[in-house]
Amino acid sequence: MSLLKQKLHEKILAERPRTEKLVKEFSNVKADEVTIGQIIGGMRDIKSLVTDISYLDPHEGIRFRGLTIPEVLEKLPKVPDAEMPYVEGFFYFLLTGDIPTEKEVEDVHEEFNNRKDVPKYVYDIVRAMPRDSHPMTMFATAIMSMQRESIFAKKYHEDIKKTDYWDPYYEDSMNLLAKLPEIAAYIYRLKYRNEEIIPGDPHLDFGGNFARMLGIDKPYDDIARLYFILHSDHESGNVSAHTGHLVASALSDIYYAISAMLNGLAGPLHGLANEEVLRWLHGVMEKMGGKIPTEDEMKKFVYETLDSGHVIPGFGHAVLRKTDPRYMAQREFCLKHLPDDPIFKYVDLLFKVVPPILLERGKAKNPWPNVDAQSGVIQWHYGVKEYEYYTVLFGVGRALGVCSNIIWSRALGYPLERPKSLTTKMLEDIAFGKK
Repeated sequence: MSLLKQKLHEKILAERPRTEKLVKEFSNVKADEVTIGQIIGGMRDIKSLVTDISYLDPHEGIRFRGLTIPEVLEKLPKVPDAEMPYVEGFFYFLLTGDIPTEKEVEDVHEEFNNRKDVPKYVYDIVRAMPRDSHPMTMFATAIMSMQRESIFAKKYHEDIKKTDYWDPYYEDSMNLLAKLPEIAAYIYRLKYRNEEIIPGDPHLDFGGNFARMLGIDKPYDDIARLYFILHSDHESGNVSAHTGHLVASALSDIYYAISAMLNGLAGPLHGLANEEVLRWLHGVMEKMGGKIPTEDEMKKFVYETLDSGHVIPGFGHAVLRKTDPRYMAQREFCLKHLPDDPIFKYVDLLFKVVPPILLERGKAKNPWPNVDAQSGVIQWHYGVKEYEYYTVLFGVGRALGVCSNIIWSRALGYPLERPKSLTTKMLEDIAFGKK
């Protein structure tokens, strides 16, 4: 048994009694009151999911296992001669809550390296798809096609004990995660680089190997590590994470669940937001004639945009009440590595002028930029200029958090998700005091 799996098993045995006690002794304790607005408004803010992997604090941003993003980036072991931590170490941390040692990081790296070979039929399926297929369609299809490899699906029909479900889910997750950089890079080179595929290097880490297979030199390897870490998890309630959890709650295996997760991530209201922000930025640059505007000129443009009934993409967040720390982590990278990039200069100006204007207009509870306002800029600078591919990058990262959550959901025996619906008449009766 690997070091990661051994530690995970110990953690599971220690955590189960906590969950069992809550279910047996405190099931009837109220955690929240539900309003009609919450019922109709997408169940916003209803406290009905459990995850210890991450928590979205309105004032501190996302916390991974209790640590803020700056703390995570500081404490996790870093790749030699790089600024960013190992993705392997971060995944260890998501699963166990412990900061890994170098040996434990290497153990995960070896695990991924031993499992990374993608079946030939997966590439055949992707290649058989029309070249104008969306890369997310290719990505989700590739993952779905590997369902035949599921260990859990086989074990389930062998009457595996419910308390052991987590084990084959762990194995399936490790097998899938190890292959994601290979599949994602293959799709990129197939669609956008004349089918010139670059083989991986087993000696490189998760992020470094992905950068190599994309064909982009340093410091893009650090961009990949940072991007995958920042996009890995965001509580359970967002569309991609919740879709993955929901599908897996039916005991659908990890291939079904992560493919479904990607389908949710592909929506314009979720994972496509960074693509839309970058399109908008290019439109702004075109209107400005390509020159870098002054602050006053940018303010004038923002006022005109708002007065015409349009929004400033990338600003505001459903939960956050401060600048998204994921935005700030990428902004710091830009200030260090690409301060003179024309698109970043636009982003920098917007960062300075938009929040005060939105506050003045009362347009947003959170007028500060979110992660999508920055992420596409870095990709564009380093040569990944295909907007539609950005969500694939998002998907690789998000799979790290969703797989971690699903493993723990099976470990703690969480049941099938099945919320109750009401009819509109029932809601009317409640609203009008008839019930």
